[in-house]
Amino acid sequence: MSTTYSVVASKKAIVPVRPGLTVFHKWLAGFHEWRQRNRVRADLHGLSDRELMDIGIGRGEVDYVASNRSVDPRGAA
Repeated sequence: MSTTYSVVASKKAIVPVRPGLTVFHKWLAGFHEWRQRNRVRADLHGLSDRELMDIGIGRGEVDYVASNRSVDPRGAA
């Protein structure tokens, strides 16, 4: 039986990868990303309007900011 090895970037470890497991790993990574977005969204919704203004976003931008963390909603470079 042949086992292919690949490097997992976040853990820096060598893990065996079988064809069926790559789909599971992609699903698991997506699941963790979804949970992190929900945590960010919940944290931002927990802030007052004044606190949101202090960090430069409005109440209506919370969902956008949680879903697109790499984009600055203020337009700064």
